[in-house]
Amino acid sequence: MKKPIKLLVGMLVLASATIAWAGSKTKVVVNGTPAPVYFNDGDSFRVVAGRMSGTKGRLAGFNTLESHGPVHKWGTWTAKELYINAKMATKNGRDGSWVCNSDGSKDTYGRELFDCPSLRESQVRKGFAHAMTITAKGSAPELLKVQQEAQKNKVGMWAHGVPEFIITSTHSISERSGRKYAYNRIVSTKDGHSEKVRHSKAYKECEWVCVNKVTVAPDVSTKVVAQLRADETLKEILKDFSDENLAYIARMWLVIDQVALMVPLKAKENRRKISHKLEALVASGTLVAATTEVDSCTLFVPFKRRYGGGRASCLK
Repeated sequence: MKKPIKLLVGMLVLASATIAWAGSKTKVVVNGTPAPVYFNDGDSFRVVAGRMSGTKGRLAGFNTLESHGPVHKWGTWTAKELYINAKMATKNGRDGSWVCNSDGSKDTYGRELFDCPSLRESQVRKGFAHAMTITAKGSAPELLKVQQEAQKNKVGMWAHGVPEFIITSTHSISERSGRKYAYNRIVSTKDGHSEKVRHSKAYKECEWVCVNKVTVAPDVSTKVVAQLRADETLKEILKDFSDENLAYIARMWLVIDQVALMVPLKAKENRRKISHKLEALVASGTLVAATTEVDSCTLFVPFKRRYGGGRASCLK
């Protein structure tokens, strides 16, 4: 009977620790005023007292892995191992004392954006987070330097490989009735910029959604760039883009089947013309991948099925 009793005691100790951790509050100085916050995960918190009590915050400039379940994988990592990394990011946030500021701006989910420089650096330095912007512009050089060191030293999430892109969010057209398109977001592990990938797929619950890593031979890339430059309908559009930019746009067409955000979404006509040319280059066999392999993946689970008693089976 000793083993069952010992196991039960161990489970009770773990449960008590979990309850204590879940109820922990962290001291954060928000806009010059100390306030207790509760970290939901490593990159978001809720202010629980004071003038901003109840405010849900998203911490800007970085991203930690999803902590609602084992939903990420790349390299030789298992999903469960990266889930532990996500939980460690949450604990790192809860264990510290941070200074944050906000100008009242909100993200697309209505959460107030907070700038917490020391926390951002700590999470990235320990490999609990990666640099991220939500635009085609990369992250600040000083943060990228910290990330590059973490990657070089194989710290945290980089211990078993560095994908070119990490999928940070997935959406299915089935989540909203009458929706024709949905978006996934992928983030560069090199400079932190985002690509917003439009698609018309209805994902199944617990389906793996992946992004591929694609390489293009140097001579192919050179030929494609030359043909983009030679197209009279694109000369004015592409005049401010470097050859390196155009090579990236061409390669990303093979990755995400759309024009990279380097060409803004608002520039619809420009994007249409570039798309038409890239489609023709693929059809003619000029733009072709040298190698294609799975880069990183995430498990799709609708938001309403991520928490509580009705969680999806793959998260339990």
